[in-house]
Amino acid sequence: MEPTSVSLNEIKRAEQRIRNYIYLSPCRYSEDLSTKTGQQVYLKLDNLQRTGAFKERGALNKIFTLTEKEKRRGVIAASAGNHAQAVAYHATQQGIRTQIVMPLMTPLVKITATQEFGAEIILHGANYDEACAEAWRRCNEEDLTFLHPFDDPEVINGQGTIGLELLEQVPGLEAVVVPIGGGGLISGVACAIKETNPAIRVIGVQTERLPSMLRAMEQGGPVTLPAEATIADGIAVRRAGDYTFPLVQRFVDEIVTVDEEEIANAILVLLEKEKTLAEGAGAIALAALLQKKTRLDHEKTAVLVCGGNIDVSLLAKIIERGLVKDGRRIRIRVHLTDRPGALHQLTKVLRDQQANIVETLHNRAYYGVNLGDTVIDITLETRGASHIASISNALEEAKYRFERIQ
Repeated sequence: MEPTSVSLNEIKRAEQRIRNYIYLSPCRYSEDLSTKTGQQVYLKLDNLQRTGAFKERGALNKIFTLTEKEKRRGVIAASAGNHAQAVAYHATQQGIRTQIVMPLMTPLVKITATQEFGAEIILHGANYDEACAEAWRRCNEEDLTFLHPFDDPEVINGQGTIGLELLEQVPGLEAVVVPIGGGGLISGVACAIKETNPAIRVIGVQTERLPSMLRAMEQGGPVTLPAEATIADGIAVRRAGDYTFPLVQRFVDEIVTVDEEEIANAILVLLEKEKTLAEGAGAIALAALLQKKTRLDHEKTAVLVCGGNIDVSLLAKIIERGLVKDGRRIRIRVHLTDRPGALHQLTKVLRDQQANIVETLHNRAYYGVNLGDTVIDITLETRGASHIASISNALEEAKYRFERIQ
């Protein structure tokens, strides 16, 4: 199949096939994010799809284009989670037997959801590439139909339906910021948008840990990167696609990268300010805007929030680290005399400052504590930098020896 099989007309055909089965996700204006980023920001919330991510579009379009023989054989896919759920849900709806090979470290929330959608799960490999190799082995051994998560024209055309929706939902659209893993999403979206209005800028965002498409652009073709762990596990792809690379070359204006802390911050911003839950891969486009990584300047910009399947334990860690970074949670180490009432006097100072104690830990044997003394680590909820300064001043006035633990 030639790369030209991805086109505006094919994306429109895909839209006709899947429109009655896919949620028309909203694209809402965010005044808060527009102020923060300096752009006119519209959030395309494809994390609200039935399986929590945009992947349904490409998976369903591919399923609808299978022959009856291919459907009868059953299908198999490799995925870290979102493509897995999309294939499991829509293939099961069509009565097709489904196997999904997932990396061993796939978040439990994605494994459980995929099973609930009706697929047989095989856990194999340390990353997507190893899971994909196992899926191909099983595909050949059991004569199954392989559904690729991104490097397939019909999958790309399905993902491109987001581009058509953006053109309808944001009149006067000037720029689109899109996550990149293997490139299926940005290839389809960019094709739909650029073949309609070439003046609209398309910007891709990757994690610094696995910038496979950016390296492909620099090298003139796909290259395989060493495996790396990232909170953006949905786009942890070591090699750009053979179909997607030339489409990105043709249609994408700019590719930027963000680091893990910047992705975590974007997840927290979306949760707290926009009341929407995004996984790492789903928040990475916003991270680029928040950190001003792009060359955009006040454009009317659509940002894809394309997945919301985040592991709750990871989310808890991100929230706690975010509170620490914002100065809304601190830990201090205070030296006390080891006598009755010493802790009571300390907590009285903290009470007067209206600082809420979250956790305490006494220690009499470490940190160079003198005999007859003790050290206590206290975690506090605060209202930010000015409140922390007030607490510090109060402790100094009360003659306490203390330090902040970073």
